[in-house]
Order: sequence, then structure tokens, then C-alpha cells
Amino acid sequence: MAKPISLPLHERISRRNNIPRAVELIILFLLSSFLHYRLLSLKDHGFIWILAFLCESCFAFTWVLILSSKWNQVDNKTYPERLLQRKLDLPPLDMFVTTADPVLEPPILTVNTVLSLLAVDYPSDSDKLACYVSDDGASPLTFYSLVEASKFAKIWVPFCKKYSIQIRAPFRYFTIESTSPRDVSLEFKQEWKRMKVIQADVTCQNNKRNSRISPNR
Repeated sequence: MAKPISLPLHERISRRNNIPRAVELIILFLLSSFLHYRLLSLKDHGFIWILAFLCESCFAFTWVLILSSKWNQVDNKTYPERLLQRKLDLPPLDMFVTTADPVLEPPILTVNTVLSLLAVDYPSDSDKLACYVSDDGASPLTFYSLVEASKFAKIWVPFCKKYSIQIRAPFRYFTIESTSPRDVSLEFKQEWKRMKVIQADVTCQNNKRNSRISPNR
């Protein structure tokens, strides 16, 4: 089965700069003629003429370098909307989150970081996006919080992708007491309230577990 032809993500378009090129060629001809005249007249003049010839030669060399850099001018036009058509071409993406101390780095922050990463709008299949957490402190509080977060992610990630949520950290998102201006339908409002209740319940459970484990540290 032949693979579908994918459109390019960018295109180089050459500019039509015939008039500027003609002007620059005329300037180059005049400059070359002037240097040639200087070179032929060195014997008839003194040190000042030689110094002027060297300075003008340096100027001509610099001008030629600048001219070569802008001789073939192009415009790079990008097509970001075509990226969604090349899902199979994108590589898998692994994201790492590190934490060490559940007191200095509360698990609720780690959980929100993980949830926001899992809800990233990566234009590919979900199996190509993975998030790993490295807990140097081996905290049971962080572990159980991530277990609850994995359950919440099953409904939070589809919610973010369905309604194009930009603030993907639940704690930060629900502190804004307003619904998304992009979608104010009844279905969205119901799901928004449902997600807020579930998120509040998960946060409450994490706080209770934190109060139980913290005294044993």
C-alpha cells in the first residue's frame, strides 16, 4: 500500500528583485572601475593615494560580502496547519518530572505538572506521549497522589482535548472562576462542573493523606 503524499511544512519562495540586482551590478561596475583607476595612478601620487586605495579596497570587499548575502533573497512560508496531517511522522515524546521532598515540593504541584503534560496538544497518537516521574525521596505520599492522578487523567485529558483547554493544570484552571469563552454550551458547563467536583475531591484526598503521613516523617 502506497504511503500518502504529505505536504511540506514550509516553502521557500524566491523574491523577484531584478531591479535591485541591476542597480547593484551598476554600483559594482563603478566601484571596480574606480579601484582600477586608483591602481593605475599609484605611481603618480604619494602615500595618501596608496592609503586611500587600501581603504577603498576594504570597503569594496565588505560591500561584496554584503551583496552576496542578499543576492538571492527568499521568503520562508510555514504551514503549521499541515502538521496535523503528519501524525504518523512525529516521533514518540518522553517527558520527565523530578521531585525529591514532598514538604518542599508538595505532591499537589507534582500532580498538576504531570496532568498538564499529559494533556499537551501533541499532534499524534496518545501512545506516543509518555510522562515519567523520578522521586528521589521515595515518598509514599507522592506515589499515592500519582496513583490518584492517573485515574483523574483518564477523564481530564479527553476534557482538555475536546474543548481545547489552554490552562491544562487542573489546580490552576479551576482557580479561575469562569468557564471557557470558546464554548459556553450546556454540555460544556455540565462537564466543567463535573470536572471541578472530581478535581476538588482528588485534592481533598491528597490533603488528608498528607496530614496522615507528614507526622511520621
